[in-house]
Amino acid sequence: MTEQDFIPKAYTELISNGKTSWKSPSNIALVKYWGKRKGQIPANPSISFTLDNCKTTTSLTFSKLTEPNSNFSFDIFLEGNKKDHFKPKIATFFERIYKYLPFLSEYHFTIETSNSFPHSSGIASSASGMSALALCLIEVEKQLNPEMGDEFFARKASFLSRLGSGSASRSIEGPLVQWGEHASIQGSSDLVGIKYPYQVHEVFRTYCDSILLVDKGQKQVSSTVGHDLMHNHPFAEQRFEQAHENLSKLKVIFAEGDLREFIKIVESEALTLHAMMMTSHPYFILMKPNTLEIINRIWAFREQSKTHVCFTLDAGANVHVLYPESEKTEIDQFIKNELVAYCENGQYICDQIGLGAKKA
Repeated sequence: MTEQDFIPKAYTELISNGKTSWKSPSNIALVKYWGKRKGQIPANPSISFTLDNCKTTTSLTFSKLTEPNSNFSFDIFLEGNKKDHFKPKIATFFERIYKYLPFLSEYHFTIETSNSFPHSSGIASSASGMSALALCLIEVEKQLNPEMGDEFFARKASFLSRLGSGSASRSIEGPLVQWGEHASIQGSSDLVGIKYPYQVHEVFRTYCDSILLVDKGQKQVSSTVGHDLMHNHPFAEQRFEQAHENLSKLKVIFAEGDLREFIKIVESEALTLHAMMMTSHPYFILMKPNTLEIINRIWAFREQSKTHVCFTLDAGANVHVLYPESEKTEIDQFIKNELVAYCENGQYICDQIGLGAKKA
């Protein structure tokens, strides 16, 4: 598979206007993607649980222009409010994908988007938002080229999503999606996310994720800046090698349902991500005191209860509490009794594994 595979031939249909809508979820990486090369190519492979409740709904209304506009013509609304300050990011995305969707210059687009989770809550809205927009655009292309098959539709949606936000490539399908070339995962690619192709034990098909909102403020460092800090990082090569090794280990863990080994890898990956930020130049500490308190309480509760609760983190202070559905009642009570006090305004989100994006 190469980039050339996604450059369309002449379209067979003519369409003057229309509207399409998609809902796309966020995801939480188990093996973290941190560091990238030119063209949104990951420096290491990653794998994630696709979420279900935390999603973005995007509607795309389009109408044919009297003549093509090389600067692209669009308006964007979030929760019903016009957001002109989002336009540069969308314009950059359109520029990146233009050769793969040449009709972009021929229409005016109205992008209306909303999230099922609170704004600035630390959920990966770039993953859900960019994948939802990419799906809407691919839906337009499918109308221009009705011969497009479902498999290619999903693959191209992941390919385009990646060019908006790397992790968005993992939001198209579910419940487990792997992105980035890996020697022992057949079909893996730096260009697209793929549904994990091997055996997965039943316990991992219904996992829960409660997201504790420790700090809802703006990120201390953007993901783009964070990824760039991996260039010339003193431990970058060791980190990239570790990600490959952990993915190989997960292959056995997923097949056998080994929760103890799963916990070791997931928590280690989360702490390694933050270690990379603490040892970069410049360096950042993204965890807050309440993040550490939550982690320590999870460890203590797991030891005392003999449950399989664990945590993971994105590049921020909020904590994703992961646990099997069979232990949901006990762990939900633990969260309410001990962890909610460390959340900003007591806010947290209950979610679980989902199957990917759907037409709205």
